[in-house]
Amino acid sequence: MKIPGIFMRSGMNSVDFDPDNMKEGEMDAMSIDIMNGIKGRDMNMGNMALHMARTKLRPTNPADQKKADANVDQLKQRLAKYQDYHAAEAAGFKPFHPEIKQIKVVHFSKNWYGLKAAFVFNPEEPTSLLYERTKDGSDELIGAMYTDRRHASEDQLNARVPLSVAQWHRHIKLCFPAKGINPSTVDWTKFGFNGSIDSQAACDAAGGRFYPQVFGWMVHAYPWDPSPKLVWAK
Repeated sequence: MKIPGIFMRSGMNSVDFDPDNMKEGEMDAMSIDIMNGIKGRDMNMGNMALHMARTKLRPTNPADQKKADANVDQLKQRLAKYQDYHAAEAAGFKPFHPEIKQIKVVHFSKNWYGLKAAFVFNPEEPTSLLYERTKDGSDELIGAMYTDRRHASEDQLNARVPLSVAQWHRHIKLCFPAKGINPSTVDWTKFGFNGSIDSQAACDAAGGRFYPQVFGWMVHAYPWDPSPKLVWAK
């Protein structure tokens, strides 16, 4: 079965990651959780910072906070009907690899909203909904993800969600193994989202595929977090 960005051949040890075919939101979903599932062990999280670029926080001000709070209020109203993920699926949101249990937060993405987000921002139309797995096996809606095009300026991002309140992020300097290699044989301390390789030269020397940037800008919102400081901060 072919899934965007991933080819399943015969179980977890034969997952083939293909960034060329991935969509926005899938890079976040395919975090260290998947890598841990493949290798069967914990990994050092330190290298993840090499592959994540964030906007700088600007000085706080009441106008920005008011705007961000208004976005959250609109988002809460919109998400109310998606507490059950079946409703999200019925509305066109598709889950990214829900059968991989190592993914703790499943992204349900709507491609149409992602396409529109490249041109206009609507706080009621997030590109992805974020469902967290619970101990009883259900999925709890905890937030949403907004996206913008990869070449958006910080001022353009600020116009959507103020940079004094939230930090947008993008995925950069990623090196993936050559196509066709069994991921279970790959040294993931060097490759991928937590890999030590962060340059074209080093990636070429290792026989990998280098991506200066994958997808555009993203920001997560957690409107029900009990701490106001964490609504945009995770």
